Amino acid sequence: MFDEKGITINETVEARKQKIADDDAWELLSSAEKIVVGKGKKVVTFDPKTDSKEDILKSCLGRTGNLRAPTLKIGNMLVVGFNEDMYSTYVG
Repeated sequence: MFDEKGITINETVEARKQKIADDDAWELLSSAEKIVVGKGKKVVTFDPKTDSKEDILKSCLGRTGNLRAPTLKIGNMLVVGFNEDMYSTYVG
């Protein structure tokens, strides 16, 4: 998908090897201006400056407590999880 759209990936982290949980996950999430989360057919948008930390973490962390994959950082925005419509809108 990324190759088809001419999108360059600057850094890849293997989620199974490098876990991002708790404070590390919040540090990444809170640094974004906008967080877009896809779960199934549902897409939710958060602003970490105004939305609750608890709500954001509940949506962005998986059942193991780690940041859900895939997570993309696009400029100052984070796209968490996968939803085809969300990717069409935010990724390209």
